[in-house]
Amino acid sequence: MTATVHVAVLDPLPVFRHGVAASLSSLGHLVEEPADAEAWLRERPGGVVLLTLRCAEDLDRLTALCRLRPRPLVVALPSADDASMGVRAMRAGARSVVAREATVSALQRAVSATLDGEAVMPTEVADLLVTGRGGRGPRGSVPSAEQIAWLRRLSDGWTVSRLASDTGYSERAMYRLLRAFYQRIGVSTRLEAIMLAHDKGWFEN
Repeated sequence: MTATVHVAVLDPLPVFRHGVAASLSSLGHLVEEPADAEAWLRERPGGVVLLTLRCAEDLDRLTALCRLRPRPLVVALPSADDASMGVRAMRAGARSVVAREATVSALQRAVSATLDGEAVMPTEVADLLVTGRGGRGPRGSVPSAEQIAWLRRLSDGWTVSRLASDTGYSERAMYRLLRAFYQRIGVSTRLEAIMLAHDKGWFEN
């Protein structure tokens, strides 16, 4: 059984917040609706944040939360018809993505899986991540700061397993993301990617 944890629900609609609170309280979690999520996380570093994503400002809020250390467990809740927002959420640091319209049981499973160290996301979001679409530039463009950080760590001797753990992905998802990234920059192996990064000066920034 999942241990009791503090859960923050960040959504503009009280009815939605109360519904989520009821569904997660039934699992034994302590659900709150903090006005200041960053302060809440500093007081409860093991807590989970459920954050609804409707606009760019919400994504900025997610990015700010995911910059905190230790990195918090954030479950992003975009609209079911906006897979690209889910992709951006994962790239910004969300541990999991669940459609805001998901069923109670789906939300409960996602929170439990996230607490167990798994990354949960809709198939559409996973497909966009693997293919490198959904907010990325054209093939051959300069990698994101996050991708360069991946390469820097791999060049320092990190294993994919350690990288996955540090970034919040499952090891399998990390391998898929790296494969898609290597393909996008025109290489097929980790060594080739690291050599390309050195040649292009990506590690100098």
